Amino acid sequence: MEAYNVFKDLAIIIIFAKLFGILARKCKAPQVVGEIIAGLLIGPSVLGLVQQSDFLVQMAEVGVVLLMFSAGLETDLKELMKTGLVAFLIACAGVFIPLIGGTLLYMGFYGAAPWGSDKFYTAVFIGVIMTATSVSITVQSLKEMGKLKGKVGTTILSAAIIDDVIGIIVLTFVIGFKNPDSNPGSVVVSTLLFFLMAFAAGIIVFRIFKKLDERYPHTQRIPILSLALCFFFAYAAEHFFGIADITGAYVAGVILCSIQDSSYIDQKMEISSYMMFGPIFFASIGFKTSIDHLNGSILLFSAAFVIVALVTKIIGCGLMARFCKFSIPDSVKIGVGMMTRGEVALIVAQKGLSVGLLTSEYFTAVILLIIASSVFTPIILKLLYSKDTAANAA
Repeated sequence: MEAYNVFKDLAIIIIFAKLFGILARKCKAPQVVGEIIAGLLIGPSVLGLVQQSDFLVQMAEVGVVLLMFSAGLETDLKELMKTGLVAFLIACAGVFIPLIGGTLLYMGFYGAAPWGSDKFYTAVFIGVIMTATSVSITVQSLKEMGKLKGKVGTTILSAAIIDDVIGIIVLTFVIGFKNPDSNPGSVVVSTLLFFLMAFAAGIIVFRIFKKLDERYPHTQRIPILSLALCFFFAYAAEHFFGIADITGAYVAGVILCSIQDSSYIDQKMEISSYMMFGPIFFASIGFKTSIDHLNGSILLFSAAFVIVALVTKIIGCGLMARFCKFSIPDSVKIGVGMMTRGEVALIVAQKGLSVGLLTSEYFTAVILLIIASSVFTPIILKLLYSKDTAANAA
């Protein structure tokens, strides 16, 4: 592939993503829905105008990192502290219920399996894939509606970060049972070390940025240094601790969310994210869909997989939110907001392929889950919030 061909791909992605984003907004749906559909249309599965490449994969990763950094910047830290225990409980329910649901689904299709058999590990791993939560699409949808900073939005973000950590621990334990060379305990230690490092470094970094902000308010050097901090935390989370890079980016945003110019930093980040990196990330979700090897059996399993994965998240997170004294409408919003899957589910599935816990034929189900959750979540959230607006107007 010639190096300059990437410019053609970028032009196609940006034009189609923005065009379909506008069409989605005209249809009263969040524009991220249009961008995902655009990726599916121009990707290998339909028109084939753009082929997935390492460059686009990396650009999409930058896009989701910037999106989560922006979410961290918009976090109300006081509200986050208030929802910490509640978010933890919601995250635990959001992992446990889908894990059980996915395991039972596989056994329902292919029969019960004895403890310790390969079939049993595959069944459990199907459940593990369902535990992953990716709130980047929920974040964008809530931002468009101006609801990200509220109690529901903050709870979803907090629970998703905790959910990611728990999901990684569960994944490592399952791989540990399958592969004796893996040490599940090391993941727990690494996770604790990351958050201890983030807390200690965060105090120092916050003080440095606060002084810089006081001395050079509203200058471009603040967003530039903030971007460097975002990328470093994303790198450090993955490289040194084995935590998802989006978690590191979100933590970096939380560190800076209380400085005076946090909204100014977010405004500068939004320019790059909105114009290029965001559309590439959301379109890339559509690129990953392949329909070449589908048959009736896999389609049926995939449909059931999608339904169980979505419903178990809503039930687990929604019921726990209700138990934690959220109203019924807000509990439903939290459950729906937590049901999106994205890059984390893909990472988990790819890990399963590499260690022999999953075969390639089931990868289609994961892709369909990501597409379905990415499309339905923002639409349902918009409907739920529109009902609130109508009720308040009445």
